[in-house]
Amino acid sequence: MNKPKILIVDDVPGNVRTLAEILNNDYQVIMATSGQIALKALANQEINLVLLDIEMPDMDGYEVCKRLKADKKNSNIPVIFVTAKHNMADETMGFEVGAVDYITKPISPPVVKARIHTHLQNRELNQSLQNMNSSLEKSNNFIRKTFGRYMSDEVVENILDSPEGLRLGGEKKLVTVMMTDLRGFTAIGERLSPEEVISMLNMYLETMTEIIFKYKGTIIEFLGDGILALFGAPITRDDDAQRAVACVLEMQQKMPQVNARFKEQGFEEVTMGGGLNTGQAVAGNIGSDLRSKYGVVGKAINLAGRIESLTVGGQILISENTLKACNAKIRIDDQWSVRAKGVENPVSVYQIGGISEPYNIQLPIPEKIEFQTLRDRASIKLTILDGKVAERRSHEGELIAIVPPLALITTSLKARRLTNLQVELLDKQGITITNQLYGKVVETDTNNNCIKVQFTSTPPEADKFFKLLLNNNTE
Repeated sequence: MNKPKILIVDDVPGNVRTLAEILNNDYQVIMATSGQIALKALANQEINLVLLDIEMPDMDGYEVCKRLKADKKNSNIPVIFVTAKHNMADETMGFEVGAVDYITKPISPPVVKARIHTHLQNRELNQSLQNMNSSLEKSNNFIRKTFGRYMSDEVVENILDSPEGLRLGGEKKLVTVMMTDLRGFTAIGERLSPEEVISMLNMYLETMTEIIFKYKGTIIEFLGDGILALFGAPITRDDDAQRAVACVLEMQQKMPQVNARFKEQGFEEVTMGGGLNTGQAVAGNIGSDLRSKYGVVGKAINLAGRIESLTVGGQILISENTLKACNAKIRIDDQWSVRAKGVENPVSVYQIGGISEPYNIQLPIPEKIEFQTLRDRASIKLTILDGKVAERRSHEGELIAIVPPLALITTSLKARRLTNLQVELLDKQGITITNQLYGKVVETDTNNNCIKVQFTSTPPEADKFFKLLLNNNTE
């Protein structure tokens, strides 16, 4: 570690040597026998502290100190006058021109060392405070610029105005967690160039971000085509759950507009699923000194993810906790209990379609689908998906009716409601048309070995095949 540099300024060489001998062991000593030499030394190297005599022939110490303090580069260097002048007026003048201390001759080595040590520490502390102030200013600018991309302007202003608005570390909060995801987007993305994928995502996220900000949500992550947002952190409000429900309903309501933009650009249509859960979570700055972000952890987030994974395109599911926290009239289109991975007891989930005053957002009421049995049934193979992993064993089945994206399938596979499936379509010769068709079981009829499946991703080969089946059925 480099020793601090002390500049000793005195026109009497013996005085300079005496001070140098006292300080040589602990500091790097620079010596100057005039004011002009001292100012040149200050201009050419980094000095940590100056010991300055007052009575010098070419330029007295007061003038040297004035010039030093007038130089922006050196103005924060502490100056200690070491002088034979004992009068109070001389000492007062020394402090007026910018000195931090005043030592009279003859000097006491321990006193000189102690004063130097103290003022170097003070300088270091002052420098730290300046760095902190600069860092705070940069931090505020960072929050405005970065958090402004994930939170509404109102939330960002509250964070900056209130010291409690954004605590470092984390704090437990009651939050409503919203997760959304586009169905079939990964498969679509494989058929597009990287530039087209980004273009689609940006169009979708631009619309959804505006809606989330409208309802004062905080975007935690863009997970590819998925969104993780919070209502209740960093700022808690009484209507967090209501705003979260209204937000996800409006997001679903705007999907036709998003698809219209996709169609203009020659892209395929997509559907969105959304899941909400309300519970305790720890929210705050997560990471390290090198990189951190505002994030959230807890079981409430995990359950929101599980609920979202149960949805099909166009569907919104909320937990019982969110329903209770809403304290508003919610339109419930369906409800059932499920066993969610990592959750000990069955969880009640509710498919919602609207919210009343003051939001008044209503999605179209799902129509009852009337299936017509196909004359030409199609052979298929079904494989259960656990997360992104397919089971090794496949099960044979027949496609007996279809009204895209819904289909009735007979099979010996005992699949529970909400089971994810990979579907392999076969032609009459048993040759695979596609194995990139994915769906979710939405109803089961165990008496007839029949399941109703809603396709979540339909590749062009499957879409063409379904149209051919339907045409043959109406001829």
